[in-house]
Amino acid sequence: MSLRGPPSPPRVAQLLRVQNFTVSADGFGAGSDQSLDRPFGHADPGEMFAWAGATASWPGRTDSGGSRGLDDYLTRDFTHHIGAEIMGRNKFSPQRGPWPDLEWRGWWGDEPPFHTPVFVLTHHDRPSFTLSDTTFHFVNGEPAAVLEKARQAANGKDVRLGGGASVVRQFLDADLVDTLHVAVLPWTLGSGTRLWESPDELRERFHLDVVPSSSGVTHHLFWRR
Repeated sequence: MSLRGPPSPPRVAQLLRVQNFTVSADGFGAGSDQSLDRPFGHADPGEMFAWAGATASWPGRTDSGGSRGLDDYLTRDFTHHIGAEIMGRNKFSPQRGPWPDLEWRGWWGDEPPFHTPVFVLTHHDRPSFTLSDTTFHFVNGEPAAVLEKARQAANGKDVRLGGGASVVRQFLDADLVDTLHVAVLPWTLGSGTRLWESPDELRERFHLDVVPSSSGVTHHLFWRR
């Protein structure tokens, strides 16, 4: 008797992946009132991403410590087989409307953590620029058209959809997301930019595994049906 199941479907050539996206227990991916000094609004990014920052694979770690296990695996997987990123303008900048100047070059300094082409969604033109091994392109278009540009730049690798929550929702509503990893925190924010009312909203289109972690977050792992 063979225990082999039915053959797996062929892998999509280039997945659109949401990786390590973190939300509060009430579904908010960022707080309200974003500013230069508060990129996540009233949410504390140190608290939101403490689960990843405590791992051995956290890219900002300067010592040899850090936790292992599920949180570490998912943190390490953030860059695996990624060839490009798509993000919303609010993830790149607190500025709104036409670009007041071109001095602002992101929150990340001279060495952004992406190491790939990054496509920033915006309604206002701005020239591309490169910092270290990351090039930022500023694009205006429907999700499918932007994804096609990112896939061309990714050279056969997957594309990461970096957020924020409203951008992830746009691509979910366009039925373009292939896999989604959301880390749900054990506390609430009350207001801000919401990803969902409940993860059950996605069950019609995605399989879902829910895995609690010893760090206190609960990992929700979705993959397309």
